[in-house]
Amino acid sequence: MNSIWQDILGSSGAHIENGLLNDFGDAATELAAAATTTIVAPMAHLGVIRVSGPEATTFLHHQLTSDVKHLASDAAQYSAWCSAKGRMLASFLIFRVGPDYQLQLSADLLPAIHKRLQMFVLRSKVSIVDPSGDCVLIGIAGPQAEAVLQTVLLPVPASPLNTAVFAAGAVIRLDGHRFEILVHCDTAPTLWQELRTQARPVGTAVWQWLDIQAGVPLISERTREEFVPQMANFEQLGAISFHKGCYPGQEIVARTQYLGKVKRHLYRAHSTTPMAAGDAIFSPSSPQHHCGMIANAAPAPSGGYDALAIVQENFVGAGNLELGAPGGPRLDLQPVHRAITTP
Repeated sequence: MNSIWQDILGSSGAHIENGLLNDFGDAATELAAAATTTIVAPMAHLGVIRVSGPEATTFLHHQLTSDVKHLASDAAQYSAWCSAKGRMLASFLIFRVGPDYQLQLSADLLPAIHKRLQMFVLRSKVSIVDPSGDCVLIGIAGPQAEAVLQTVLLPVPASPLNTAVFAAGAVIRLDGHRFEILVHCDTAPTLWQELRTQARPVGTAVWQWLDIQAGVPLISERTREEFVPQMANFEQLGAISFHKGCYPGQEIVARTQYLGKVKRHLYRAHSTTPMAAGDAIFSPSSPQHHCGMIANAAPAPSGGYDALAIVQENFVGAGNLELGAPGGPRLDLQPVHRAITTP
């Protein structure tokens, strides 16, 4: 997290540990507010890689799972970067600010992904930079989110995964009444003060819980190279194009789709016990090997913990699932329903 931005948030009452924003003094109340009121969250768990240059579109189109060539200037799309074995190295939300592409990803992956992407540039006319010192991400969500954006004179994208650019950055509408703001560091302090007077400041875990409710997994250091995109419902997020040419892992991703061999699927999960990305899931019917993994987790407003879990289909409904180890705490699953998008 940018040190100046961290100081600004600290002066607003933020409790920050190891670069992550825990809360603004009352984690339980902040979490409860997410279900009923308008909240604003510094998104310290995310980072951005900026890709620019005359061949940036072609470069990204040939590296990522989504159809970058047809990404409109006022749109965002989910995407992934895979290994040769079709396993996700990172997941992205991609959008444009002017001619430049912004690749939003888990902050703990940013240094490694930035370095690895640069290795593939070769002679392409492409620049790949980490703009962490220049910009920050802020999330705002809730019934009055649109009104708050209008009050602080920011544009409001009309539809989910639409974007609107302003002088110091861009606003992305994620879904319903949930927005992200990418803003230059020079403007961020003033914008933050305006937003926090009209919406409840909350810690990172609250925003992560909202992502879980939306059914949007985020690949992090603990889950990199664990999942083929379809295991995480990425085809339903519009994050995979099956009509484009080669990219790393494309053969595996396509074969998985057309042969129908997706043996693991995404579920919402709940437990009374704390859980974290990368935690293993076991079934009493086959305790020798884990049958799934937690992708993302956060405290739940109603108590306990909610998560997105990727689990082998044949173990779902075959008895209680257990968290962390055979005989561990019970894990309850619910399906994730999303409208299918075919890019």
